[in-house]
Amino acid sequence: MASLGEPKNTIEILNKYHFIFQKKFGQNFLIDTHVLEKIIRAAGITKDDLVLEVGPGIGTMTQYLCENARVVVAVEIDKNLIPILTQDTLKDYDNVTVINEDILKLDINALVQEKNGGRPIKVVANLPYYITTPIIMGLFEAHVPLESVTVMVQKEVAERMQAEPGSKDYGALSLAVQYYAKPYLAANVPQNCFMPRPNVGSAVIRLTLHKEAPVKTVDEHFMFALIRASFNQRRKTLVNSLANSSETGVRKETVLAALTQMGHSATVRGEALTLADFARLADILLESRA
Repeated sequence: MASLGEPKNTIEILNKYHFIFQKKFGQNFLIDTHVLEKIIRAAGITKDDLVLEVGPGIGTMTQYLCENARVVVAVEIDKNLIPILTQDTLKDYDNVTVINEDILKLDINALVQEKNGGRPIKVVANLPYYITTPIIMGLFEAHVPLESVTVMVQKEVAERMQAEPGSKDYGALSLAVQYYAKPYLAANVPQNCFMPRPNVGSAVIRLTLHKEAPVKTVDEHFMFALIRASFNQRRKTLVNSLANSSETGVRKETVLAALTQMGHSATVRGEALTLADFARLADILLESRA
C-alpha cells in the first residue's frame, strides 16, 4: 500500500473518490512522513497497544498505527470517508475497525471494555481544531481507561495546555489538562505539512495520564466551577470573578476570608493560583458552607 504521507498519493485518492473537504468537520490531512513518524514515536505505540484514533480522514496516520499497534479503532464522523477507508486505504490491514460515528456521542468506556478488556488504551489523533477541547476533556471527564493521549492540535492550544501559573497562556484549560495528565510538547508542525493548509501553526502534544490526581479535593466538580469562573473575565480579581459567577454560588466576604486564610491578597487574580491552590480554595469554601 502506497504511503498516504506522500502528497501525490493523497491527491490520487482524493481525485479517485472525488472527495470534497468539509469545512464543518475541520478536515486537514497530514502529508508529511516525518511528522507521522514523530507522532508514532511520541505516542510510544507498541504491539501490545489498542489505539483509538479520532478522525482518521483517508487513513494516513491509521496506516502507520496499524503497522505499529496490536489493534486500531478509528472513529470517523464523515460518512463519505468510510468507503475510502474500508475498501481502499485500510483494506490490507486486518487489525483495524472503522466506526462511522461522532466521537462525542460514542460510549468509549464500553468500547474499551469490549475491545481491550477494560485495560488502558492510547489515543492518537489529528484533531479538528474547533473541537479539540471538548474531545480531550470528554475523554478525561468520562474517566476512560487511558495511558496517554497524543494529539495534533493548534499550536496555541498546545501552549495553553502546558502553561504555568502567571503566564499569559495559563488558564482553565491548563489546569484541567494538568489535573488529569502530564503534558509534553513533542513537535511543532508547520502549515505546509497539511492539505489543505490550515491558517495556523500546529503542534503534537502528548498527555500522559496521572496514576492518581496530583491534588486532592473534596469535590472535583466544584473545584472546576471555581477554575472556570476565575478565568471567565481575566482582568477581574478572583474575589469579583467568583462572587459574580452563578456557577459557584459563593459570596464576596466568604471568598475574601478564604484567600486571607491561604495567605493571598484581596486583589489576587486567578492566573496567580496553582492547581493545589484551587483545590485548597474549593475545600475551604465548601467547609464554610457546611
